[in-house]
Amino acid sequence: MRLDKFLKVSRLIRRRPLAKEVAEEGRIKINGNVAKPSTNVEVDDEVEITFGQKIVTVQVLELKEHVRKADATSLYEVIREERREQID
Repeated sequence: MRLDKFLKVSRLIRRRPLAKEVAEEGRIKINGNVAKPSTNVEVDDEVEITFGQKIVTVQVLELKEHVRKADATSLYEVIREERREQID
């Protein structure tokens, strides 16, 4: 499944165009490598997303084309959430 679609379906990022934009800015890594929106996501991949000063790392548990909002968190497990140091 494409990275931008996974982020939308899992509700880690609410809209697919926004997920695409974030990936194009180099703020998403899969298994330590900077990922493009079209990068293929597999089960057990580690996805690291930078949201401003916050870095969230999740492990992909399942891939589905469609999922209800209540079940979206079953697609991934949060491994780490950390705050980045602010550089002036």
